[in-house]
Amino acid sequence: MIENLESAIYRRGKKIFDTIRDQTPSLFDTSTWNGKLMDWSMQNESFKVQLLRFVDVFPSLKNSKQLVRHIQEYFDIEDSTIPKPVKWGSRISNFGGAIGGKIISIAMENQMKSMSRQFIIGETIEPSIRRLSSLRDHGYTFIVDVLGEATVNEQEAETYMQTYLALLTNLHKQENKWLSLPSGSSPASLDYGYSPKVHIAVKATALYSQCHAIDFENSVQAILKRMECIFEQAIKTNAFMCLDMESYEYKDVTLEVFRRLRTHPQFRDYPHLGLALQAYLKDTEEDVNLLMEWARSENVAFSIRLVKGAYWDFETVYAQQQGWQSPVFRHKAETDYAFEKIAQIILMNHKHVRLDCGSHNIRSIAAVLEMAKHLGVPASRYEFQVLYGMAEPVRKAILDEAGQVRLYCPFGEVIPGMAYLVRRLLENTSNESFLRNSFSKQLDTKQLLASPKTNIPTNPGPTTEARSSSFRNEPLADFIFLKTRHKFTQAIQDVRNKLGLHCPLIIGGKEIKTRRVITILNPNNTEEAIGSSSTATSNLTDKAISTAKNYFPTWSRRSPLQRIKILRRAAELMRQDVYKLAAWEVLEVGKQWSQAYADITEAIDFLEYYSNEMLRLAKVQEHNLVPGETNDYQYYPLGVCAVIAPWNFPIAISCGMTAAALATGNTVVFKPSERSPITAYLLVKYLYAAGIPKEALHFVPGYGHEIGDYLVEHTDIHLIAFTGSLQTGLRIQQKASVIQPNQEHLKRVLCEMGGKNAIIVDDDADLDQAIPAILDSAFAFQGQKCSACSRLIVLETIYEALIERLAKAARDLAIGPAEYPSYTLGAVIDAQAQKTILDFQKLAQKEGHLIYKSKTPTRFQGYFVPIMIVDQISPENRIAQEEVFGPLLAVMKANDFDQAIEYANSTRFALTAGIFSRSPHRLERARHELQAGNLYLNRGCTGALVGRQAFGGFKMSGGGTKAGGPDYLLHFMQPKTITENTMRRGFTPES
Repeated sequence: MIENLESAIYRRGKKIFDTIRDQTPSLFDTSTWNGKLMDWSMQNESFKVQLLRFVDVFPSLKNSKQLVRHIQEYFDIEDSTIPKPVKWGSRISNFGGAIGGKIISIAMENQMKSMSRQFIIGETIEPSIRRLSSLRDHGYTFIVDVLGEATVNEQEAETYMQTYLALLTNLHKQENKWLSLPSGSSPASLDYGYSPKVHIAVKATALYSQCHAIDFENSVQAILKRMECIFEQAIKTNAFMCLDMESYEYKDVTLEVFRRLRTHPQFRDYPHLGLALQAYLKDTEEDVNLLMEWARSENVAFSIRLVKGAYWDFETVYAQQQGWQSPVFRHKAETDYAFEKIAQIILMNHKHVRLDCGSHNIRSIAAVLEMAKHLGVPASRYEFQVLYGMAEPVRKAILDEAGQVRLYCPFGEVIPGMAYLVRRLLENTSNESFLRNSFSKQLDTKQLLASPKTNIPTNPGPTTEARSSSFRNEPLADFIFLKTRHKFTQAIQDVRNKLGLHCPLIIGGKEIKTRRVITILNPNNTEEAIGSSSTATSNLTDKAISTAKNYFPTWSRRSPLQRIKILRRAAELMRQDVYKLAAWEVLEVGKQWSQAYADITEAIDFLEYYSNEMLRLAKVQEHNLVPGETNDYQYYPLGVCAVIAPWNFPIAISCGMTAAALATGNTVVFKPSERSPITAYLLVKYLYAAGIPKEALHFVPGYGHEIGDYLVEHTDIHLIAFTGSLQTGLRIQQKASVIQPNQEHLKRVLCEMGGKNAIIVDDDADLDQAIPAILDSAFAFQGQKCSACSRLIVLETIYEALIERLAKAARDLAIGPAEYPSYTLGAVIDAQAQKTILDFQKLAQKEGHLIYKSKTPTRFQGYFVPIMIVDQISPENRIAQEEVFGPLLAVMKANDFDQAIEYANSTRFALTAGIFSRSPHRLERARHELQAGNLYLNRGCTGALVGRQAFGGFKMSGGGTKAGGPDYLLHFMQPKTITENTMRRGFTPES
């Protein structure tokens, strides 16, 4: 039977191919300008990249001057790979002056509009309805999708919903004028006797700007509230609604919204609801089977729009960046095979679920037709859908063969439509595109119609997750999975059951309790004591230093391999307890789930990365080889290292400095911040459990101005590794420079200090991308990061547009206890920090103009402060110069890009900086001119990863050391050159 079905599929597919053999889709018609662009793109990967990037930036270019500049930057006339007509346009823009620029501007605008009209049904309702009517006149039905799903605030989400309500109203007014299909039948409410004339597709996440998988239930409820309004209007106007599927992150949210909407008592009896599913996802088959079971148990009917998937590149790259398994199939043949399997499952359940086959692949279409015939599925239980503006011969052939085709028609403005346009161009210029292989490459029909199963590689080779380096970053938590969210909730509960933990000093393996105690309160609930810590005295600190000094020769002579085995074991132990450790951070310092989890993974990364680096540096280097002489270059540890750690990354930074010292053979006296001794104590216990000798690591919690200063000034301390404020760092530098009695070495100081970090937003920036990144950089963990964005520098031409959207987006950020993922921001660390931030906010309102100030929650007893954004700030203002360490963003307007660079560099700090721009020239200038140890192009300025973004600044932000980088361990060692004369009376051994 399978062989017979396969033969039938081939015959059906060949029949379709035979009817369109001499036809060419407009997209590949080289007699048109669009067709030429597509052809050039498919022949030249470099040109394709530049073209797609130019298409992406084009709507943001407001005048001919901007346009000309970008043409020149994207299409170099000296580049031999650029097609001649494009070079011609670039030359005119280059040498034609204002007139040439105007000519090119008009021509390019017309061309871009033509390209967008290829895929977008219209920007406004009236011309869109005319085109939809024309499609129906030719026998096609439609489904309309409103562009602009990147909503960054709730007002935009509300506007997105209102657009659908207005669209449904207008289409309803028109539909009575349309004859029902098939053509010729009298006006009626349904096409083909079962299908509403009006179909819409809605992207769920666009209905809630704060949608996050980590906040699953609130996201579902917020989306559902607006989705119900749209569906009510769809029912009133007798329309069909489909929930579109987007990126994998929101798959489960969308599925849950759909299930609740479908079984809502008010909507249960209305059958015209559908859901899009993507065959390229590895778990879609399981999702479909669960949906079939659910449909039967609930006795509900609906449609599934089955597509291949449009975000393959994003899903693949994003998973690699996060260290996750890719959710999508690696090979297109696997997706095509999954598509047919899933389509068959849906067809077998046609009594409850109708299949909407969304594909241009003639093999897939023929397979659905023949499977439906084989299974006896009525024609009313499946239909075919293709994208508007693509594969015109294919859609006509399907219409002739199946009698019905629905066109997926995007509607909306060009700017939000460009993301859709780029996706369409990307997939159609792909080497694996079926349309390209059919109409451009003109591959053999047998090859195109072969079963996808036969094309799946039997030996797929290395996976997309493979890395060239032996070091891999520990994956971050993927909160799309229920099990991840559940583990975090359970871990917080488990930790809460253990509150009251007391942290003693640990010196030489002995736990020592002192009378003087620091009590740690939950910053989000000051009525809850998390635990307490003993405080070290100078005598006890002396004992720790003395023990560390005496044990240094033993530890330093341990082989590097022995030392790093212990550190790797510590990484494994922390990996096993990552949720527990993260939960302690949530309660002790008020980090949100994702922030706390990332802190633990960074600690694991430090342990693994520095282990690898020590193996590399431990190898003896032979220099300048000449006969009769050897020259070895080796590294040796320094002695006793004082680690003075901050509270805001209480495990990661503490672990990084401690691991670096131990890996290189130094012994350590570790003083954590008095604000976070509990997590520091847990870190030490894990290091001991892994095998770090008790004499090599000593734990001396206490107050910085007491124990910190004592450590810095002690004669037997060789190196101070410090991360914290500028004020404390400068004091450490000063005290460490003083030679104490009997001191025989110069102390080394590694000071990682603060920042006054700026993000520049250029006049061509993608604001949909920039605004969420700015908010995250400025306000994540309440802005309590040395890398946080505290200055926003915006070019004048886009200033108003950005500030308006940014302020509205900030209003939607909820403040509340960090342990609840529904709150974006929590409390700051303690009362002192709270007062300092509030004082700075008062100053900000005096120096600048208040754009937005949030309210703080009154039902929680915590150290909460408002979110604040002020503008009209100048470089000379204190608020533009002093580190605040809280949720306060100072906005500065720049007249041009030169001034933006000047403003960004106008502080004594140089830690992080960012820029959002789509100008290759300005991005290149930023690389060279922006003063920052960590510069980020088109992304936020926080979140450096070990081994990928080595972290550390210069000027007053630090000494240029880069934690998590290839040269960091060198600061913990001293090099020695050893030269041996190997010649004896003329005899020289062979080297």
